[in-house]
Amino acid sequence: MHLPVMFAQVMEGLRIKADGTYLDGTFGRGGHARGVLSRLGPGGRLLLMDKDPEAIVEAERQFGGDGRVAIRRGSFADLSYWDEARAGLDGVLFDLGVSSPQLDVAERGFSFGKDGPLDMRMDPDSGESAAEWLARASESEIADVLYTYGEERQSRRIARAIVARRAQQPITRTAELAELIASVMPRGAEKIHPATRSFQAIRIHVNRELADLESGLDAALSALKPAGRLAVISFHSLEDRIVKRFIARHAKAPAANRRLPEAQPFVPTLAAIGDAQKAGADETAANPRARSAVLRVAEKLGGVA
Repeated sequence: MHLPVMFAQVMEGLRIKADGTYLDGTFGRGGHARGVLSRLGPGGRLLLMDKDPEAIVEAERQFGGDGRVAIRRGSFADLSYWDEARAGLDGVLFDLGVSSPQLDVAERGFSFGKDGPLDMRMDPDSGESAAEWLARASESEIADVLYTYGEERQSRRIARAIVARRAQQPITRTAELAELIASVMPRGAEKIHPATRSFQAIRIHVNRELADLESGLDAALSALKPAGRLAVISFHSLEDRIVKRFIARHAKAPAANRRLPEAQPFVPTLAAIGDAQKAGADETAANPRARSAVLRVAEKLGGVA
C-alpha cells in the first residue's frame, strides 16, 4: 500500500467539507485522494490530475466508477484550462516531486539505485528525455542546471565529464551516468550518493517542475473559492522557497519605499494557516521519504474573485 506523506496533516489542512469540490493535482497512487473522497458526501466532488499515464490508469481503476470523481491527464500548471476546476474549488493539493512508484520502476529512469533507461520524464509522451537533453546541451547549460536545480558545487566538473564521455559514446543508462558522476566527485564525508543532487537537477529541468509549480500556484489561487484551502507538500528547498514566497506575496504587504509615490493599498488574497509543518518521528521511521517533506497551507480570503 502506497504511504501518502503527512496524510493526517493534509486532511486537517484542507478542512474538507462533505459537499465541497477538491482537486488533487498530483494523484500519484491515490493515498491522499482516498482520504479526501472518504470525507465527501454524495454532493461532493473530487478532481484528479497527473502527468503520468500510469497514475491515470490507477486513478481510473480505483475511482473511475465513482460519480463524484473526474479524472484528467495533465500538469496541474494547466488546471485553469479544465472547466471542472474553473467552476470553483474548496481545496487544492499539490504533492510535489517524484512519487515512490516512479522511483521504484527502473524503466522510468528516475533512480541511480536501479539501472534503467535515462528517461526521467513524468509524462513519457512529452518533451525530451534526460538522455536526449544530455546529448545536445552545451557544457555551460548542463553546469547551470546542476548548480541551479541541484545546488551542486561540482557542477562544472560534472558537466565537463559528461561532455567528454558523450563524445566517445552516448550516455543512455542511469547507472552509467551515476558511475560517471561518482568517478569525478571528490570523496567527502557526505552520506548521500555523489549523483543525488545531479539526478534531482536533471529531473527538475526535464519536467519543468519549478516553472509548472509557479504556474500551478497562480492557477490554484484563481480557482479557489473564498475560504478555500491550498495545501502543498515540498521535498526540497527550491520548491518550498517558491511556495513560501507565493503565500507571503499574497498575504503580506510589500515593504514600503519612501522614495516612491504611495501605491494602491495592499489587499491580501491569502492567509497562511500556521507555520510550515514536518512529518513526525513515527512517520519518518515508517516512511523515510517523509523526512524531507514540508507542508504549507494557506486559505483564500473572502470576497476575492
